[in-house]
Amino acid sequence: METVKRRRKLFLEGPIVRALVTLAIPIVLGNVLQAGYQLTDAFWVGRLGASAVAAVSVSFPVTFLVIALGSGLAMAGATLAAQYMGAGRQDMVDHVTAQTMVMVAITSAVLGALGYGLSPYLLTLLGVASDVYAGALGFMRVSFVGIIFVFMYAMFQALMRAIGQTRLPLYIVFGTVVLNFILDPLFIFGWGPTPGLGVMGAALATLVTQALAALIGMGVFLRGRHGIRLRWRALLPDPPYIRRAFLLGFPASVELSTRALGLIVMSFLVASFGTLTLAAYGVGSTILQVVTIPAMGLSMAVSTLVGQNIGAGNVARASRIALLGTLYGFGVLSLAGIAAYIFAPLFVAFFIPHDRDVIAEGASFIRIMCLAWGGIGIQLCIVSVFRASGNMLIAMVIALVSQWMIQFPMAYVLSEHTSLQAHGLWWSFPVTNIAVAIVSLCWFARGSWKTGNLTEHDRQTARVADEAIVEDGIR
Repeated sequence: METVKRRRKLFLEGPIVRALVTLAIPIVLGNVLQAGYQLTDAFWVGRLGASAVAAVSVSFPVTFLVIALGSGLAMAGATLAAQYMGAGRQDMVDHVTAQTMVMVAITSAVLGALGYGLSPYLLTLLGVASDVYAGALGFMRVSFVGIIFVFMYAMFQALMRAIGQTRLPLYIVFGTVVLNFILDPLFIFGWGPTPGLGVMGAALATLVTQALAALIGMGVFLRGRHGIRLRWRALLPDPPYIRRAFLLGFPASVELSTRALGLIVMSFLVASFGTLTLAAYGVGSTILQVVTIPAMGLSMAVSTLVGQNIGAGNVARASRIALLGTLYGFGVLSLAGIAAYIFAPLFVAFFIPHDRDVIAEGASFIRIMCLAWGGIGIQLCIVSVFRASGNMLIAMVIALVSQWMIQFPMAYVLSEHTSLQAHGLWWSFPVTNIAVAIVSLCWFARGSWKTGNLTEHDRQTARVADEAIVEDGIR
């Protein structure tokens, strides 16, 4: 526990840059490993042929949407845990962990069962081709069976990150990536007595590795040696807390679901322009996801530090952390944008080396959007501040406005009703990034987030209880 105390002192009193780096580097490395997880699946499934790749591609947005629906609860738990850790309320950190675990377990079980039963109807609704249907159904159903483990480990990561413990989740993710690399070909192609399951084998490998990661995470909580201690009696449902966490987490679930739906909508818009445009979009989107990994890690570090300092009542320090983190986010992604502009054709050629048309169109997409990447860094860090202060509703509104009121209408109008055509889709990205960055900064400048101390009620309750005890002692 001495390590926990030193870490808390660093986060609440130490140099801000050192605190940000201490948190962000393990998170960034963990995100890189998660990307490696997906690349491993893509690599082995790709060896099965186009129909297998299509089966995974059509299943992923559906399962991602379901995961997004439940992720708001883990986000609410992480926000509360960070603030209670800053306030020095270890008892409430442990209570939040136990109740979040109960809520996530129930939610994931319900969503997993619904998804499993509705999988055939969802695939029919999506118009999946007959040669893809069987593989997609098997992949989707196994994914829904394993969704409880995905939820549980995501909860573990979020709560450990909230208290500033980011190294242990990194080690666990590294182990699961290595194991997944071994299990993927074993389950997909078979070996010895193990039968090859095709594309369903990829989902089964994910289920096994995520189950192992979730069990390790629960073991860490039960042992209580890394800042959180889980006790079995604390798993009894606490209705007032559950109601509070649900109201806090519901806007976050809507926000994440909105972003998941946004991926589907943009894919439909792009697909209407044909294979060349779709291929360019696919490569450009992949590069964008890789580029934003450092900014995502930084924004998560900002969220943890801001949450803990708000809980400790250090609002001025929380504000300095937010501004410094945002400045770094803007700078890192702006530099990445300049590099991407210079080397855009080389980046595209790395993925598709022999198609000059795709390289040219993909490079055009990257060069149009990359110089506004700094706006993404601003948005990610500012939104993380809103989440850390419990203002999930603001984060939800920003997500809704950015996608449904700015990007999609602009992408449609510019591509369908101007001479830009497909390039109109590309221009919707930088315009949206700049506009949302400005809106986020203006909302941040209002300062309403500074009143988001979610532990204040508990402090007042504890103070009243202490005064009552003193008075009884005097009598």
